[in-house]
Amino acid sequence: MNLTDEERAMMAGEMGEGARWAIDHQVKVGRMFDAADLVPVSQSHMMADPESVGEAGVEFLERLADQGARVAIPMITDPRGVDLDYYHPLGQTEAMANIDRRTIAACERMGILMTDTCINYQTIMSPVLGDHVAFGDTGVVIYSNSVCGARSNYEGGPSALAAGLTGRTPRYGLHLDERRRATRRFRVETQPAELTDWGILGAVIGRMAGSYWAVPYVEGITGTPTSDDLKHFGAAMASYGSVPLFHIDGVTPEAHSAEAVGAAGLPVEPVTEADLDALRSGFGNPGDKVDVVVFAAPQLSLVEMQNLARYAAGKQFVSPVIICTSPQVYADAVRMKLVSALEDTGAKVLKGTCFYNQYAREIGEANGWTRLLSNSAKIVNILGGYGYQPALASMQRCVDSAIAGEIV
Repeated sequence: MNLTDEERAMMAGEMGEGARWAIDHQVKVGRMFDAADLVPVSQSHMMADPESVGEAGVEFLERLADQGARVAIPMITDPRGVDLDYYHPLGQTEAMANIDRRTIAACERMGILMTDTCINYQTIMSPVLGDHVAFGDTGVVIYSNSVCGARSNYEGGPSALAAGLTGRTPRYGLHLDERRRATRRFRVETQPAELTDWGILGAVIGRMAGSYWAVPYVEGITGTPTSDDLKHFGAAMASYGSVPLFHIDGVTPEAHSAEAVGAAGLPVEPVTEADLDALRSGFGNPGDKVDVVVFAAPQLSLVEMQNLARYAAGKQFVSPVIICTSPQVYADAVRMKLVSALEDTGAKVLKGTCFYNQYAREIGEANGWTRLLSNSAKIVNILGGYGYQPALASMQRCVDSAIAGEIV
């Protein structure tokens, strides 16, 4: 790889052990992907929840912090695994919380901003068209690439940390123009009506595309989707197909025409109502018991919190309801009395966490929960592997089902 004088100085340890480890890691990753060099990035976003970090990971972070490692660019974090103000009632243990406490302390010593969110593009500092970044979390990456027009690969925790410490990342994949051109062309025949429909559509296209290197071009969408629509669309597509970038005709910034993203000569593949119904049919039926209703993955925006409070106003939930949002949205939702309104119904609002990466299996076992209902296509795809029997419904139907204790 071609390294600058500054990068060679990092490799030689002249800028500290943290930078030396980070640049060595990046060169190894870059060589694996045939990267010619490193590209400067404006910000980094790291997944470091305690379930995935574990004891070995937190010891590694503490060692870097002890060696004086400091971030070189703004660096933020994905959701935590534990809401430290509310974890015993969920069945999470003190050992789980302590790993999170130690992770937070080590990260703060390195100058990492503990934003604890997977919706940073809605709450912190949204990247802009052509902006090279180093982001973790599949939903963050696909939204930033597609809707913002920024450039990031899926960065694992160590790679995102390395980018934060060096201000660079290997120049491969979606940092390259040629990897951002469309490889599949889909025509939507049925318009999504609400967030769950957008998630289902994303899931179907993700499953059809089925590859990290696939870039779907989607046409047939009428009107302009909201940020939350595209959030659920992208998160589901990434979950079902590992896809990190999509283009929507006339909507996303690089897709002002089929020709602009190389889709003009691709065969058109229809996405039919039958395709959408086939995916829906795998997740629950009316009358099924509901042990818990979860609104998460991605964390809820302020608009979603408002809509959820409106649907639940004056009602009382029979089934437990867990709502996950970012600390930034949580503070606004407290000020606007949305949190109190939701908790008056019996729901619990967690801040800075997301259900699937907060020891979901252990929470389910501790509470005897198996039948889980959500409006997120992403989360129902994930939680089948955590011992749950997940079901999928719109936000309104989720609320009505929580009141009834069964899917309505």
